[in-house]
Amino acid sequence: MTDIPARPAPDEDWDDLLRQLRAQPPAQPRPYFYQRVQARLTAGAPTAALVLPAWLRRPAYAVLLGVVVLALSGDGAPARPAGPGAQAATSPPLPR
Repeated sequence: MTDIPARPAPDEDWDDLLRQLRAQPPAQPRPYFYQRVQARLTAGAPTAALVLPAWLRRPAYAVLLGVVVLALSGDGAPARPAGPGAQAATSPPLPR
């Protein structure tokens, strides 16, 4: 029979891996990384502004617009004058 070399325990493998990771220097971004990010953000900002008007990007104005649309979309029932027979013609008689 052949001798199989003893493998280290799984905990020892993890400890070795963590030790290797701690020994590495911390990652650093490439030179001028933040300047490139800032340039992309400023270049992309005007295109995003054209999608919606400035007043609609604020939630309060959007809600106000929705309220106005709902208020104006009624059927106009309160604006019609109620005649003497209007109530009887629109509602069924109540049971006694």
